[in-house]
Amino acid sequence: MTTPLDKDQAERWNGSSGNAWVDFQELIAQVMRPLQDLLVETARTDGAHRVLDVGCGTGGTTLAVARELGARCTGVDVAEPMIAAARANAERDGLPVEFLRADAQTHAFEPGGFDLVMSRFGVMFFADPVAAFANLREATRPGGRLACVVWRDAADNPFFTTAEQAAAPLLPDLGPRIPDAPGQFGFANRERVAGILAQAGWTDIDITPADADCVMPEPELTGYISRLGPVGLALLEVDEATRAEVVDVVRAAFEPFVHGDQARFTAACWLLRATAPELS
Repeated sequence: MTTPLDKDQAERWNGSSGNAWVDFQELIAQVMRPLQDLLVETARTDGAHRVLDVGCGTGGTTLAVARELGARCTGVDVAEPMIAAARANAERDGLPVEFLRADAQTHAFEPGGFDLVMSRFGVMFFADPVAAFANLREATRPGGRLACVVWRDAADNPFFTTAEQAAAPLLPDLGPRIPDAPGQFGFANRERVAGILAQAGWTDIDITPADADCVMPEPELTGYISRLGPVGLALLEVDEATRAEVVDVVRAAFEPFVHGDQARFTAACWLLRATAPELS
């Protein structure tokens, strides 16, 4: 069943948010490379041959697993702009990877079709996470594995809240973050996430901290501020004078992260691991 929240997410990612991620895909891939490498090594350790990448975006992690492990990979995402970019990237790299424009919460995957279901920041947006992870479990062979990287608490990730905190006085309609709501930090609560996975039928649930040192070229900060995240969305609705003022104020707020020609921060995440139960 599709809910209004599902519709909102689809509209967002098929509009300005999805287009921004396509435009910045090389930067995002560079900044988040340590977490991509974590999932590649996890897939290697698991000996995965058939891999589903949930919320695959423009396909960077999907293609990395296919390239480095020779696995048969499928990426799924609700955003048509990102899926189109992922397909173009696969064609450019000559990799036989399948990309589906679909909602992983409800899509009818082949039962037991995958050894590993993985995701880098793609599973925190489900309107009904229990139903979504149950659907993904059914798509995983008995004994197959789950590996997802999700954000920990907003307080542990100040780089990703600096923009909205600095912009709030100038953008009074900027909405607050709602704990446990679908979104970037929707899986911050470890106990809640463990309960979701258990209710969805996964076993051997393990949720461990995974921190990564990330680097962004300093000149890219202005583009990051003005196009990505809640502030980037809000700037689409304001006049040019307000936009310029917000960008200047927010850029100044990022100065503690700037070291020479780089902006550096720690990505504070959870690595979710679980197993699809064996048939009794």
